Amino acid sequence: MKRCKKYEAAAKLIDAAKEYTVEEAAALLKKTATTKFDSTIDVSFALNVDPTKADQLIRGTLVLPHGNGKAKKILAITNNKQEEAKAAGADFVGGKELLEKIAHENWFGFDVMICTPDMMGELGKMGMGRILGPKGLMPNPKTGTVTLDLAKAVEEIKKGKIAYRVDRDGNLNISIARVSFEDQKIIDNLNTVLDAIAKSRPATIKGKFIKTCAVHTTMGPGMKLTFAAKN
Repeated sequence: MKRCKKYEAAAKLIDAAKEYTVEEAAALLKKTATTKFDSTIDVSFALNVDPTKADQLIRGTLVLPHGNGKAKKILAITNNKQEEAKAAGADFVGGKELLEKIAHENWFGFDVMICTPDMMGELGKMGMGRILGPKGLMPNPKTGTVTLDLAKAVEEIKKGKIAYRVDRDGNLNISIARVSFEDQKIIDNLNTVLDAIAKSRPATIKGKFIKTCAVHTTMGPGMKLTFAAKN
């Protein structure tokens, strides 16, 4: 596959055989960014798991210390806590009428949906799992998006709470920062993610859990991370 000149120049800065420390990677990411815009920094994992087994379906949430630079629009579905959600900063607040807008108008002007437990029945009746599930937008108690405390949920998401889930091939990709972030903020966020994934290791896994781990910018080359102490 032929790469552009910027990518090829950036790739020459990376030793493909080396595993970089978090500190080394943070400094090098800015030099290997190939876009004119403020590139996203992602960390990608290949995990030794079988996602078809319930105990190996790696998923969860975490709060990045400095957010990841992406402003998220939040939709809160509730009947009796609408004022609470609005006051906390939810971008869209409503009940069944907004679910109908999604179902009938194909509206997806939001990044995260949260709801109160009493509304889960309504989501079920309208088949929202089939609509929202493939897009990763279906509320779930395990990710804190089905809750009575809507204010807390909204505030955490606005501060940098993100959800992650391994795909069917055992791969996991998480956006952790922007190239414009200070090195220390990139380091803090990256360490938070590495610690969270390392702690998610299922008890049934034998041998190495994290097969590979790499960090890269949007359309930029990746560099392997050393994570021996976390694996």
